[in-house]
Amino acid sequence: MIYILTGAVRTGKTTALLEWCKNRDDVDGVLCPDNAEGKRYFLEVKSKNEFELETELDTEAIIEIGNFKFLKSGFEKANAYLLAVALENESQYLIIDELGKLELRKEGLHDSAEKLISNYESNENKHLILVVRDYLLDTVLTHYSISEYKILEREELKNL
Repeated sequence: MIYILTGAVRTGKTTALLEWCKNRDDVDGVLCPDNAEGKRYFLEVKSKNEFELETELDTEAIIEIGNFKFLKSGFEKANAYLLAVALENESQYLIIDELGKLELRKEGLHDSAEKLISNYESNENKHLILVVRDYLLDTVLTHYSISEYKILEREELKNL
């Protein structure tokens, strides 16, 4: 089953997921919270391992979108992690935070999303939680040919 947590920009989607999964052992994936300096980083849900994503430096390959610069290596590591965790098949829930403009350009977390969505769409026992901004929802659904899904509001997470 695919769940889509959607809402406007900066409305607490990632924060709600952090809170929801902090005392659970059946959830894995990647979240993309902000650090103390307001820069986004990747957080592996189960291991709590953190790695850099947003940067101001041009010392390695970056992907730019708007005013943001993201490390290509951060996305590569996140994609590899998501695919490896899905293969292990140990967690009931897998989170991809988030699918947005980069993924629509076949960058960012596109590689893992493209491979995993079809595996979870008709699976009743394993669940994929996608974070998608409200204004991109229809475009993301079309881009990934998602036809079977359930929209989640932040408050509904506690019911999963």
